[in-house]
Amino acid sequence: MIVSVPRELKDQETRVALTPSGVRSLADQGHTVFVETDAGALSAFPDAEFVAAGATILDTAQEVWDRADILLKVKEPIESEYENFRPGLTLFTYLHLAPLPELTARLRENRVTAIAYETVTGPRNALPLLTPMSEVAGRLAVQVGASYLQKGNGGRGMLLGGVPGVPPGRVCILGGGIVGTNACKMALGLGADVTIVDLNLDRLRELDDIFGGRVKTLASNPYNVARAVQHSDLVIGGVLIPGKSAPRVLTAEMVSAMQPGSVIVDVAIDQGGCIETAHPTSHSDPSYVVDGVIHYCVTNMPAAVPNTSTLALTNATFPFVAQLANYGALQAMKANPHLANGLNTYDGELTCEAVALSQDMQWTPALELVS
Repeated sequence: MIVSVPRELKDQETRVALTPSGVRSLADQGHTVFVETDAGALSAFPDAEFVAAGATILDTAQEVWDRADILLKVKEPIESEYENFRPGLTLFTYLHLAPLPELTARLRENRVTAIAYETVTGPRNALPLLTPMSEVAGRLAVQVGASYLQKGNGGRGMLLGGVPGVPPGRVCILGGGIVGTNACKMALGLGADVTIVDLNLDRLRELDDIFGGRVKTLASNPYNVARAVQHSDLVIGGVLIPGKSAPRVLTAEMVSAMQPGSVIVDVAIDQGGCIETAHPTSHSDPSYVVDGVIHYCVTNMPAAVPNTSTLALTNATFPFVAQLANYGALQAMKANPHLANGLNTYDGELTCEAVALSQDMQWTPALELVS
């Protein structure tokens, strides 16, 4: 099997989809690995390490795409890459198709077997390939928010941890999942006053136990959310419905009632955002202001720390990569229903219910097509 890894083209996307250790494992199993020049350079994996592990370096992205049986990426293809789609290609990457109908259409038109990291499942309905980047993004959200609260960056001039005699900053986290839990760890570690809002009361009980009562928990409803964010210095959006567009939990009216110089970090922006005033930004132009509130809505936050993020991501993805390479996409998905759950498009069909509901389209269950 030929496994190819192009250089990422999304604005300042610095991660790479395979490490030299992954190349070595695939090469030892008899597979051919092509890597585009400098694909791993920004993650601190130079071409020489890929070559030493058994990869062949190709000069152009066109060659990498054209030769691939399986193409590994980190982020969804951008428009300039759509021309590389073709029947017989297996694409394995984060896709986040719910807010991207054009990409969905092009994958279907070109009959690409597109498997999304974010919808691959694990035991107990876990999302094992989304988890590591959610952990990174949740922790990074607090660092980013703390930085933007500094006066020189447009914020209120607030130190999240406070000092003796001065109260700490207030952090409100919307969603008690992987993002919210990791954001909470960081915020509490800095000494902030933290509130987590979630619909699931059992999850709030778990979080209360996990953090020993040091975090305030609040049942999610519009009244509670409005009151919680009104006096918060930092609001972190981490609401996720797997595969679907994120629900808008924080309205524009609620944002307008927040204090000038406060900060919003919407980690859910990949799925459309959970805050009404949020729109996607990039690392080149990461923030904007609405009603005096700073918004940070970068769609690939973990790319800010690419070495950590690449290692965390590939630790999770490689077992599935090996299955795809060893058995081919169809047989691998037949053997592993969790991998089949990651299938979003196949032979012109849309196969992910959550994406179909978000785009008001017909769909065919993945397991029906691959069985």
